[in-house]
Amino acid sequence: MKSLLILWLGLLSCFGSQVFAQEVGSEINPHILAPAPNTVVWGYYWSETPPVLRIKSGDFVNVQSLITSNPTELERIGIPPDEIEQELKNVQIVTNRGPGPHVLTGPIAVAGAEPGDVLEVRILSVELAIPYGINRITDNGFLSDEIFVRNVRAIRLDRDKMTADFAPGIEIPLRPFFGSMGVAPPKEVGKIRSEPPWIHAGNLDNKELIPGTTLFIPVHVKGANFQVGDGHAAQGNGEVDQTAIETSLHGTLQFIVHKDMKLTWPRAETPTHIITMGTDRNLTAATKIALREMLYYLETEKGLSVIDAYPLMSIVVDLSITQLVDGRKGVHAMLPKAVFVSENGAKSVK
Repeated sequence: MKSLLILWLGLLSCFGSQVFAQEVGSEINPHILAPAPNTVVWGYYWSETPPVLRIKSGDFVNVQSLITSNPTELERIGIPPDEIEQELKNVQIVTNRGPGPHVLTGPIAVAGAEPGDVLEVRILSVELAIPYGINRITDNGFLSDEIFVRNVRAIRLDRDKMTADFAPGIEIPLRPFFGSMGVAPPKEVGKIRSEPPWIHAGNLDNKELIPGTTLFIPVHVKGANFQVGDGHAAQGNGEVDQTAIETSLHGTLQFIVHKDMKLTWPRAETPTHIITMGTDRNLTAATKIALREMLYYLETEKGLSVIDAYPLMSIVVDLSITQLVDGRKGVHAMLPKAVFVSENGAKSVK
């Protein structure tokens, strides 16, 4: 959290000791949520999972996620034992696992969040927690019926250069983000796997969700019950072998409850773009959801008629395949905010 520490020290020099008068949950003094046997959910999102942290709307949380692996596998592929996080060793005693593979930190309950509200998650910082990651070629990769080799490789991460040494002559720029950020799904669907993204967000694997980005998620249960994990150091759109550079991360998030905002699917905002998202087992259906959500945004937030919004989408909105391999395929649509040059047109969704 080097960059966050620098920010804190800068604020301290500007405002003196009064900054410490702020209550727990502030940017200067955030809640801390570390992974432990009693603070993680292994492999699922569920409305009945009790929260491990309760916060107020507006609070900040410094949270840590764990790599989707285990100490035995990491040692087998060459990770030195002293580089394996104690937290990862500790959670191996968790027996309530599955049906998915991800170790998710949480849930975090936000006071005042009710079904029908929207939870805003501001991503303030995301940083590498360990100097390595892994990539796993799985049976569920997009080309698994053509590429029959299965493999797990260790990838060293340079936290100073923010690059990964993939192979001799191949250096990958790092852009860490939490692959899974989601709330509890509706009660009626029961416990769902951690892999497929849906209306609860979850395992979106959207590489645009880096620091400076805001994620908006529709709330389905009281408190929202937010979980986070599946840290990625780098990922391509598609994530075709089913994994990115999987790693452990820590970051700072801020949570805000919106009573006057209505969403059916998750939405995001970056400094430059509005992002709408759709997921479905069928790629065409996922694409239509992302486009309908963008149309809804342009109509409700920008006041455009369909006869204007639909052509605008065709002219300036970029569609990307978010991921292809998690049970539901993901598509996201990116609208550049710079096209709205008037004061009304340039307003934010926040």
